[in-house]
Amino acid sequence: MRAELQALQAEAMEALARAQTSGELAEWRTRFLGRRGALTRLMRRVGQVPPEERPVVGRFANEVKQALEAAYRERAEAIRRAEVEEMLQRDAVDVTLPGRPPSVGRWHPSTQTLREIEHIFAELGFQVYRARDVELDEFNFQLLNIPPGHPARDMQDTFYVTTTPQDGQEEGHQVLLRTHTSPGQIHAMREFAAVDPDNPPPVRIILPGMCYRHEQITPRSEIQFHQVEGLAVGRHITMADLKGTVEYFVRRMFGAERRLRFRASHFPFTEPSAEVDMDCLLCRGEGCRICKQTGWLEIMGCGMVHPVVLRNGGYDPQHYTGFAFGMGPERITMLKYGIEDIRYFWQNDLRFLEQFG
Repeated sequence: MRAELQALQAEAMEALARAQTSGELAEWRTRFLGRRGALTRLMRRVGQVPPEERPVVGRFANEVKQALEAAYRERAEAIRRAEVEEMLQRDAVDVTLPGRPPSVGRWHPSTQTLREIEHIFAELGFQVYRARDVELDEFNFQLLNIPPGHPARDMQDTFYVTTTPQDGQEEGHQVLLRTHTSPGQIHAMREFAAVDPDNPPPVRIILPGMCYRHEQITPRSEIQFHQVEGLAVGRHITMADLKGTVEYFVRRMFGAERRLRFRASHFPFTEPSAEVDMDCLLCRGEGCRICKQTGWLEIMGCGMVHPVVLRNGGYDPQHYTGFAFGMGPERITMLKYGIEDIRYFWQNDLRFLEQFG
């Protein structure tokens, strides 16, 4: 029995020396030290040894087992170090290579355009005025010369927050998501006029913000979009002031070589009213798909503030005049960069957004 244990120890040590990987080491442990391994089977025969020899043989069997387990641990550590060293050699890092810069966030293209618009009008002395997104029907329509039943309301399908007037609620108290930034004109004029009701100070502000309309989503229209409203109120303000302001803005935004034209139009809250066109950025007035072969691109609506709107804002139209304009930053961004689908602005697709560093 003792001779068999010595032979098994020698065989196991020789096999252990040949093991080169963790897999081979696991096979060795199962073969010799496992529950059904060679040493386990041999130790079970100790009970068959004569009683007078059993203590000596049992002690020797335990010594063999301890020796093999110690050898196994030593070999396992050696193999682990060898595999780690091999992995480091295989996946070695060249510390002389330049580092990988972390990905840095950037402004959304709409935000970039909004900030550029604000900067240009700041040069002209305009201040930024923030108005609320949730409005009353009174401010969104009625005080802007759009009374109930006015045909202009058919142009703006509205998201109402409260119940409809048919349920017994007064029209003026209806709560809605604003369809344009123009309600801010009334809020701003009333705040300015409250400073000195008898002699209200002049107003020169822009009102950037989000608008909401219940429209079909297409490459050219969305249910939510930014708008920038402009308002100037004071004594002796004329259409010439409006045209000069718009011309300065367009040439600062799109380039000094831009050509403009004003077309007569109609808005309930301005009189007279106009649409502003600019020569196409892509074809330079020659005609292309973007400008529908006309050579011109519409960029904003504008006009002189209607006397009714001035009066609703606290300014006497007998002594004060003003002009207003409105534009869409997403549309301006689309014109500047040749973007053909407004839906890209709201899809949060990094492939699109990362182009605007």
